[in-house]
Amino acid sequence: MNLDDTQRKRVAEWIWQGLKISDIQNRLATDLGLSLTYMDVRLLVDDLKLTPKDVERPKPAGSALQAPAPAASACVGAPRSSAQPPAGPPKPAGVSLSVDQVARPGAVVSGKVNFSDGNTADWYFDQTGRLGLIPQQPGYRPAPADLQQFQMALDAELSKLGF
Repeated sequence: MNLDDTQRKRVAEWIWQGLKISDIQNRLATDLGLSLTYMDVRLLVDDLKLTPKDVERPKPAGSALQAPAPAASACVGAPRSSAQPPAGPPKPAGVSLSVDQVARPGAVVSGKVNFSDGNTADWYFDQTGRLGLIPQQPGYRPAPADLQQFQMALDAELSKLGF
């Protein structure tokens, strides 16, 4: 597609403003009367040696993989003041996981998981996308809440790694 200098400047200005390719496609149609496909606009931006800006995604304040911090009253040997209500049973530490540097044989990605009850397991995704768990204790089944927390933490961690 051949554009004149003013049209090229407008496209460059839209890129600098942070518009996405689809937004530029819409602007070309409405402002300049040019009907182009998404791929045509992508190639046009590439021909003009322009790079669209990546939108910064907000980062969560805390990692989903970190266990919650224990309350001060749950410390062993810590004196309790009479103004605080008695603490109930200690809450589970949560689920934590790690991703292996080198995936286990036959897996695309693998790692280890620690469940809130202290049991551990190896996890993996095979080439067909199936998730597998290999518990260290034979016959162990994690609690449904732990499984849900594991899947959410795994999704967050693999998203960070580009999976």
